[in-house]
Amino acid sequence: MEQTVEQIVALEWQMFDKVHNRGGRAACQDDARTFSIMRSSQLAAWTEEMRQSYWRDLQDAQAAGRNPLAEKYGYMMERTNPQEYAQIRDQLPARTPEKEALIAPICAAHVAWLEQMAERYPTLAGRGRAIRREQDSPVSTSFETYLWGELATYSLQTLRLYAAYVAQLREQGRNLNGEILLNTVRQYGYASLDEAEARLSGR
Repeated sequence: MEQTVEQIVALEWQMFDKVHNRGGRAACQDDARTFSIMRSSQLAAWTEEMRQSYWRDLQDAQAAGRNPLAEKYGYMMERTNPQEYAQIRDQLPARTPEKEALIAPICAAHVAWLEQMAERYPTLAGRGRAIRREQDSPVSTSFETYLWGELATYSLQTLRLYAAYVAQLREQGRNLNGEILLNTVRQYGYASLDEAEARLSGR
């Protein structure tokens, strides 16, 4: 697992470094440690089959001269800044109806999971983005829209694997956002979500 995660994060970082922002280079593009923690925490919560499929997605995109991390921000603009999105829409790979049908339930599950986490760990959850797309604006992107944009860059194969994994986790009563968040706080030195919530909230 570790080798696949490291390969993915290294290639994503190269691609992220090349993303051009209208307002200039973003501070997060110079913060490799935070990028690595966030991305590796997410990837570690996936199955190896999902990781391998996504790794192929990135390699295929690179070979075709595409940058999925830049495309992700482009897709998000459909919701956050429709006027600017209209100017770049033709430069982005089209989202097929099959992709849309796979993305929707994945997003819905993640939104529900994150809202569960926000109820139990308000301080931890409050350090992230607003959850629902209704809170989008030209200067603020919700978790739901951010995820939606990222999923739009995945191949059909990766999305099928992801959707199947989400369905499995829901049947098992597991919370994928909670597992990702636990991976994250452990990389910051906390033993558990409860410890991180208590420490960060000053309890």
